[in-house]
Amino acid sequence: MPDISIPTFDFMMNPVIQALKRLGGSGTVAEIGYEVASDLQLSDEQLELIHDPNKGTTTEIEYRLAWTRTYLKDYGILENSRRGVWALTPMGQAADSVDSTEVKRFVRGRYKQRDTELQEDAITDTNGSESSPSWRDDLIKALFEMEPDAFERLVQRMLRESGFIQVEVTGRAGDGGIDGTGIMRLGGLLSFHVLFQCKRWQAPVGASIVRDFRGAMVGRADKGLIVTTGTFTKDAVREATRDGAPAIDLVDGEQLVDKLKELELGVKTEIVPVEKVSIDKDWFLGI
Repeated sequence: MPDISIPTFDFMMNPVIQALKRLGGSGTVAEIGYEVASDLQLSDEQLELIHDPNKGTTTEIEYRLAWTRTYLKDYGILENSRRGVWALTPMGQAADSVDSTEVKRFVRGRYKQRDTELQEDAITDTNGSESSPSWRDDLIKALFEMEPDAFERLVQRMLRESGFIQVEVTGRAGDGGIDGTGIMRLGGLLSFHVLFQCKRWQAPVGASIVRDFRGAMVGRADKGLIVTTGTFTKDAVREATRDGAPAIDLVDGEQLVDKLKELELGVKTEIVPVEKVSIDKDWFLGI
């Protein structure tokens, strides 16, 4: 990994708490990440560094923030829903900050008590951290193994499953990067014409892509949507929500795989029971 200074997962515990407080007590992974990045004034170079290019497109900062959220959840500060929204618990709402050393000691003690496979050194305080492959990494790999037109059809299916109608894949050359069109219906009363673009990229999507896409959609749709397997640069996010310009929604790789999981598109979730063995000492003493 290049020698780029990345905040450690424990250093970001309090910035995550403060980010959620600014967001009103809850937020998506992307919203929390954006707030933390702004708070810590992280550069594009820091935000775009991939954790392990051989295992997917998860950035190092995303990887470490995932462990930050996990530790704060196990400590009782955060909770999360199946839809990927993280929120402060009553304990978290009452806390302005936490002692990261105490959080690590408490959580790692619980890991040992539960006899999990997660070892104390699974997360290091240096740049050389390791983890076992996650289902997200496996899903991203599967997406990269698809043919380009198949990936576009997958996005088409995802939009249909999400409530879009008349979704068509166009993919015409020289059409400003527009891969398809659709109509989003809200409450059966309002409808919005949407143009979408699919980017099966590992590299971050930059602001120029957003600008070019907006130029192609002028006069043709109410909204735009860019879906990528990777990430978006800070400039791309700012460009997508620039004042006075048609808004463009951005779906990054993490949001994409979470949506595929939610819609059960190629992703099957199973609840696996865990065996718990307890000893009844009174039973033995009563023999």
